[in-house]
Amino acid sequence: MKVGFLGAGAMGGAILSGAIKAGVFDAKDVYVSDVSTAITDKYKDMGCNIVTDNKELGEKVDILLSCVKPQYAAKALAQLGDTLDGKAMISIMAGLTNDTIREMTGGKFRLLRLMPNTPALVGMGAFALDSGTDFTDEEKEFAQKLFESLGIVEWMNEDLIDTACGLSGAGPAYIYLVIEALADGGVAKGLPRKTAQNLAAQTVMGAAKMVLETGQHPGFLKDQVCSPGGNTIIGIKTLEEHGVRGAFIDTVIKSTERAKELGKKK
Repeated sequence: MKVGFLGAGAMGGAILSGAIKAGVFDAKDVYVSDVSTAITDKYKDMGCNIVTDNKELGEKVDILLSCVKPQYAAKALAQLGDTLDGKAMISIMAGLTNDTIREMTGGKFRLLRLMPNTPALVGMGAFALDSGTDFTDEEKEFAQKLFESLGIVEWMNEDLIDTACGLSGAGPAYIYLVIEALADGGVAKGLPRKTAQNLAAQTVMGAAKMVLETGQHPGFLKDQVCSPGGNTIIGIKTLEEHGVRGAFIDTVIKSTERAKELGKKK
């Protein structure tokens, strides 16, 4: 199967690099189009095929991943014309609905909308896929295999994809802020910067793995760490006093709303 990437920046590049690393497809079967020569040079060095014309990209591939930023989508998709007729497209473009994508492109192709996140690059991604896709069974199997090789896959109705964008799509940035803040606290109390950062990052990763592998509610796992009168419950109290829980909830809501705004036609 010949796979095309329309845009290979942070998110698209994470999927592309992760999939090659995982052996889902060979670089020689990948075609990349991007306005950045730094990006195309990177993937040319990895063995991918580089094209400078989006129409040519559509003609050469069996399945296309559209990874351009939503504000640039209309122009990029229009250039495809009818080259994808009878083929398949996977869209990771935030906010752009199936109807909007089809209208921008004008072709008759099968479409799967999804929301990924950048930890796909290290095989720890989270992918929200539209369960209402018109992909063939073979194409669904390809998508499932591709994204499972890079993390976890959750199928959902299309109207929930924007919420996944606000939660897991943008979520790594929120967690990087948490890791940085935890490390800063450690440094403030005497830990070397590298040690504090390693402890903070491993703690976040380990806590997340506990949730996924035990299936326990995060609140239950939190309670297991909080001894009566101990330092952890005092830490939890401090976080609650600063409104951390509400801040994260509002962040996901606002980010979801922004994702919907990005998808509106100009």
